[in-house]
Amino acid sequence: MHITILTLFPEMFVGPFDHSIVKRAKQKGLLTINIVNIRDYATDKHKSVDDRPYGGGTGMIMRVDVIDRAIKEQKHVLKEKTIFLDPKGTPYTQAKARELSRFDHLILICGHYEGVDERVSALVDESISVGDYILTGGEIPAMVLVDSVIRLIPRVLARAQAVQLESFSDPSRLEHPQYTRPQTYQGMSVPKILLSGNHALMTKWRAEKALGRTRERRADLLRKNA
Repeated sequence: MHITILTLFPEMFVGPFDHSIVKRAKQKGLLTINIVNIRDYATDKHKSVDDRPYGGGTGMIMRVDVIDRAIKEQKHVLKEKTIFLDPKGTPYTQAKARELSRFDHLILICGHYEGVDERVSALVDESISVGDYILTGGEIPAMVLVDSVIRLIPRVLARAQAVQLESFSDPSRLEHPQYTRPQTYQGMSVPKILLSGNHALMTKWRAEKALGRTRERRADLLRKNA
């Protein structure tokens, strides 16, 4: 997979993509990430990327023409998708991450300042929000999307089963509780059933605990998938 990120702050991506699973994916040749400065596509001597909003208002709005030039420069003939990280976009889910992991090329546009010209929405395939809250820009949401997608690419993780048993892999259930050594810590013990060696009982226990945890913490998932 190839991922292109259009941003006004390329320096924000120094570090997050140089460690852990993302680093290993790049080392295996399964992933390339290209960080592109949107300001490089401004045409005036000041490299302006924003302007005052028509009709008045606070702040500055990113220009559609500059973003359009940046997008067009990155497009290839591959199976690709262009995504704008936008708090007004469609809520991001694990199902969407799985869908995006099947593309050859993702182009992610990070907004900033007070907002982005509405006409940008006509230039992209989809707008995505990572949550009902406001961030300074689209850079951190882009990092979230990249991290969630690349771990689903075949051969990125050593064990394919690892991504099948996590929370939200089943959209109606959170993941069951997990334990490791020490067996007892500060009076808290590992459930005896996990020490029994009876795989049928352990599977049943995990399913029950996953359901109970979902009812307690995210009952909305059960209602949504009823």
